[in-house]
Amino acid sequence: MTKELHIVGGGMAGSEAAWQAANLGVRVVLHEMRPKVGTFAHQTGNFGEMVCSNSFRSDDDEQNAVGLLHWEMRASKGLIMASADRHKLPAGGALAVDREPFAEHVTAALKSHPNIETSYEEVTELPDEGEWIFATGPLTSPALGEAIARETGTDRLAFFDAIAPIVYAESIDMSVAWMQSRYDKGETEDEQKAYLNCPMSKDQYEAFIDALLAADKTEFHEGETAGYFDGCLPIEVMAERGRETLRFGPMKPIGLTNEHRPDDKPYAVVQLRRDNKLGTLYNIVGFQTKMKYGAQTAVFKMIPGLQDASFARLGGIHRNTFLNSPTLLDDHMRLRSKPNIRFAGQVTGVEGYVESAAMGLLAGRMAAHTIMGRDLAPPPFTTAMGALINHITGGADAKTFQPMNVNFGLFPPLEGLRGGRKGRKERYKGYTVRAKVDFNQWLEAQSSCNA
Repeated sequence: MTKELHIVGGGMAGSEAAWQAANLGVRVVLHEMRPKVGTFAHQTGNFGEMVCSNSFRSDDDEQNAVGLLHWEMRASKGLIMASADRHKLPAGGALAVDREPFAEHVTAALKSHPNIETSYEEVTELPDEGEWIFATGPLTSPALGEAIARETGTDRLAFFDAIAPIVYAESIDMSVAWMQSRYDKGETEDEQKAYLNCPMSKDQYEAFIDALLAADKTEFHEGETAGYFDGCLPIEVMAERGRETLRFGPMKPIGLTNEHRPDDKPYAVVQLRRDNKLGTLYNIVGFQTKMKYGAQTAVFKMIPGLQDASFARLGGIHRNTFLNSPTLLDDHMRLRSKPNIRFAGQVTGVEGYVESAAMGLLAGRMAAHTIMGRDLAPPPFTTAMGALINHITGGADAKTFQPMNVNFGLFPPLEGLRGGRKGRKERYKGYTVRAKVDFNQWLEAQSSCNA
């Protein structure tokens, strides 16, 4: 076996793809243009750098689809989940990580692997020969994006993604704010106090909404449209949809009791989540924004407890690109017009760190099997990975395709279980039990093949 696998992009998907293929004995060349060629959002040249939230979301593998995806990636001996577990931070029932050590660990693991070679030259074309995986993410470089557009014969689809601001912990007024996870969720005290909460009265909330709606926003260039992914809406866009939208979204007050004034029920609550292990940085949860920097400082300092806040990073907005995967990719994530090329990660139309890494995991394994002269079928649609790959490569309507998080709505229904909200707990448990059995069988079949 002399063929190499070339992987373009050292984010979540590319890093996981390289790890999986290399562990199967395939020689991998991992191409990453950073730090030689930068992007709007990245700050380092590390593999697996997290540019938005530091959360991998729910870690509940019995009642949550993303938690199930965590389980499947751990069962596959994934690098991204191993690194996340090693550098996790208290976050209630979620899995949040200390982003810098996390990326440093991913980078060190890949660079020390005997089957992985790294290259820091930008790739700007789609090769005609060799096995390739393109995992360049939503911030695909303009030159490569143009090459993809030429090959697919379609315009790149675009949406706009916003980044939440990060606050220095020392600048938060703890005589106003308090530490508590919603419903005190978590098994340890650290987990139960993983979030920092800033309460608002009705008058404070109304004034905040007024300021938010009136604030200066980033202007779009001619020809650009604000096609946001619904799971990552800027707070101003949410507020424009209705004055109460934020209070039933990221600012919902349920499950929280103000320790300073326990009898005073907040009208709304702004939550901040620890962004590093030292606890010196906190990001404002769900506060992605396209406000201009000056406006952000003024508006966010209206939040009680943040009146003297100092910001390590303000929010921002950038254009992301993704493929119309249902029309362009087959069920092995291969480009139909160039089967030697696979795509993985967010550029395929999955949303989220974990989903991106999971698609990288599948692409890496599939490409490795191709090089070894075998065919690896996708996981069953009853699994989280299988449901995702089925959605992006054929299950979704191409006319309305937009980035998708993993969710139980993508899974085949289970017969004999109660529908609706009242039957949800039993139904979700049924989905996860079935998925684990089916996913283990998929893994065991590969072990038999590789023996």
